[in-house]
Amino acid sequence: MIKKATKKDIEFIKEQFIKNYDDAVTELTYENDYELLIAIILSAQCTDKRVNIITPALFEKYPSVKELEVASLDDVKDLLKTCSFFNNKAKNIIKMAQSVQSDYDGLVPHDTKALMSLAGVGNKTANVFMIEADGANLMAVDTHVFRVSHRLGLSDAKTVEKCEEQLVKKLKDDLHIFHQAMVLFGRYICKAVKPECDKCFIKGVCKTKETFRVG
Repeated sequence: MIKKATKKDIEFIKEQFIKNYDDAVTELTYENDYELLIAIILSAQCTDKRVNIITPALFEKYPSVKELEVASLDDVKDLLKTCSFFNNKAKNIIKMAQSVQSDYDGLVPHDTKALMSLAGVGNKTANVFMIEADGANLMAVDTHVFRVSHRLGLSDAKTVEKCEEQLVKKLKDDLHIFHQAMVLFGRYICKAVKPECDKCFIKGVCKTKETFRVG
């Protein structure tokens, strides 16, 4: 069983994440709300690097929901073919565009519940959008956040939903910073395989460092 982070540990983790990632933003490339939302949808179980390779051609051909809502499904699939689950994602972004055009006057809503009414947008996607677009005090749990939070003893949850709940309760404020921090920390330092513990600035409070044979 992983030890739980103490209140002192949590304060140290918060201080270090803010110090190192206070200006961190998503690595997805976008220029507006429409592009941001699509990029986030496509990034599910796909790397940001891959999404950034795919989206330029997509956005050039379909620069807004107005064009995407009437797009050929086969054409969109072809543009997304190197993305994981491209068949479902193609269907979802077209449906999303149709809903945004008909229900929100062509403007992506800045409201979590409204976002979740759109095809392809679940709780995590909606939260990531609100964090990036508005700096909302929300937590979104992806594979990196889930892994990091468990290794640091911030969560022992079996589901992302419960993990999110625990992180919100323990971190409380500046959640947008902690989300981005944990994503980048997990992507480049606290990696799933062969974490780079020698580069870790919080290894003193890590609850699983022995697993990686770090002194």
